[in-house]
Parts: sequence; C-alpha cells; structure tokens
Amino acid sequence: MEDGAGRGLECQKIMDMKVNNGNGSKKAIPSCCLKARASAPELDAKCHSTVVSGWFSESYSCSGKGSKRVYFNNPMWPGEAHSLEAKNILYKGKSEYQEILVFESSTYGKVLVLDGIVQLTEKDECAYQEMIAHLPLCSIPSPKSVLVVGGGDGGVLREISRHSSVELIDICEIDKMVIDVCKEYFPELSVGFEDPRVRLHVGDAVEFLRLAPEGKYDAIIVDSSDPVGPAQELVEKPFFQTIAKALRPGGVLCNMAESMWLHTHLIQDMISICRETFKGSVHYAWASVPTYPSGVIGFLICSTEGPPVDFLNPVNPIEKLEGAVKYKRELRFYNSEIHKAAFALPTFLKREVRLLRDSPIPTGRIHVL
Repeated sequence: MEDGAGRGLECQKIMDMKVNNGNGSKKAIPSCCLKARASAPELDAKCHSTVVSGWFSESYSCSGKGSKRVYFNNPMWPGEAHSLEAKNILYKGKSEYQEILVFESSTYGKVLVLDGIVQLTEKDECAYQEMIAHLPLCSIPSPKSVLVVGGGDGGVLREISRHSSVELIDICEIDKMVIDVCKEYFPELSVGFEDPRVRLHVGDAVEFLRLAPEGKYDAIIVDSSDPVGPAQELVEKPFFQTIAKALRPGGVLCNMAESMWLHTHLIQDMISICRETFKGSVHYAWASVPTYPSGVIGFLICSTEGPPVDFLNPVNPIEKLEGAVKYKRELRFYNSEIHKAAFALPTFLKREVRLLRDSPIPTGRIHVL
C-alpha cells in the first residue's frame, strides 16, 4: 500500500486535530505528538519510524532534546503494538511527503515502511497485491485500460500485467522516492514498471482523475495508505465521484478499505458514499495479510451503472490465461475459490456495518449483500 495520500472513530480524531501554521492554512498534527507536547511541552515532538533493540514497532516515536524520547502507539490502532524483529536497516530517508524505511526482518524478508506503518513484506505481499488487482480484473471480461492510484512499489502493476487483454496501464503515484527505493530494494515488485503498457504519472491523483476523460478506464485500483492526513481526500465523496466519471459504463473500482476488526465506522462511511456514487454493485471483500494490523485487510469493490458485474463469480479467471506462469512468477495467493470466499462476511461485520445487512435490491441494480 503506497503513497500517503477514515473517518472511523480514531481516524476522525486525527483529522479533527488541526493547528494554524501561520499562513491561514491548516495542518494535521498526529495525536501522539499532541500527547507528547502536552506531557512534555519543552520537547520538540516529531514522529518517525523506529527500530529499538532490534525490533521495529508500528508506533510513533516522539523525540525531543538530548536522549529524552517518548513512545506512543499509532492512533490508527490504539492499544496495540505490531512488531517485527529487524536484522538490518537497509534504507532510511525522508521524501517531500513521508518517511521511508526499508529493513530486513528475521521472518518476513525485506519490509517497506512509510511514516511508521508497514506497507509490505516480501513474504506476504502476494496476498494484498494479487487480491486488489484480480478481484476487479477477473470480474469483467477482457479489461483493456486500467488506472492505478498509488502503488509505487510496482506490485499491483506486476499483477495487472498478467492480463493479456490489457492494453494500457496508467499509474499515478505522488512520491517518486517510493518508486526509486522500491526499484532498488524490491525488484521482484518493481518489475511491474518494466511492462511497456505502463505509463507513469508522478503527481496528485485527485488532480489527475479530475482531468481524466470521461469513461476512459475499464478498472481503477486505489492502492493507497491509511487515510490519515493528505490521504483523507481519498475516502471522501468528491474523489469517488471523479473515479465514477473516469470509468466506462460497467467499469469497476477496487479500493483499499481497512480492517474489519478495527475500522467498522470507516467501512460504513466508505460504503455509504459509494452506494450514493456508484449505481451498479457495491461490495466489501477481505483477505488475510499477517503483517497488517489485525492480520486482515479489506477491499471496497464497486461498479458503475451499465453492463451488470457479478463480483462473486469471476468471469475472467486468471489461472487460465495463457502464458501467465511462463512469463511471470506463479500466483501465490489468488485463485477463483479465494475470489469467491473473499465476499463471505462474518456476522459481527454485518451487524456493525448497517449497509452490509440484507436490504431491498432496486430493480435492475445490484447492491451490497
């Protein structure tokens, strides 16, 4: 999950905490820094990735003068700490948008971290990359034009390139440094950029989509990071409206949609917006990714009004595509059975997310199960 660019309970708290930066604009301050400033105002609190005593933890490190340092858990999942043993730090730097860390773990291979949050590991990246790409692309026949929002590691591109029907793959990634770092340390993912069908656009996805021709894409895949700070725009109605405009009739969206165990309020909000925006199908699917908080990640998958899309029964099975194994590594996670199973939802999720409960289906339209 790339480029940072939510409104669950904790997410909303983060977004609501604003301070004036002196020129009339607003800037979000992570709650961990606010806590640090409140408890130790003499310290200049800053947030960054940390490896302490050989362990990386997904938490903010609020550091100040001298050796004083105060740690707080990431506010996206309060009360939890997610840690990996770090054998060696391979890269640490800061781009215009975020802090980038790459380290070698003892059990999951190399790990990419953005602003203190694990984006992928070599061992389990296949689950996320394959599902976010093939859930939408295997649900429509012969997709030809695809847009990726984010995805700077190249993994989603790698998966899209398996589909021989695809003629154009646009990718809009805001952070060029993420791309460069991944090309050096994660060549097995960044191989996706080598496909001649790929056109890279470095810049703001909101603006890119606003200028996109109406009905240009068969599929749009939003591979964004957690919706905090700048990424807030990527879970709001105007952004989804620009996506719907850029999709052809019956076109599909697959959007990262957080964990059912942690962010049901966020999921509820996103589904509500998409049901108002997309006039075809709106579904929530999920997959197991061990190194993500709670061990699972969700996907919001939608279609525009037009030829009906039955997401639960893939019509374009990737396993049968000629040359898929010959030219790319064999699929490690996704298959047609996993595709269907991804839409089976636990009872507690249906109970907590009102829009996932059974509801009347309007004539001629397919809506959330």
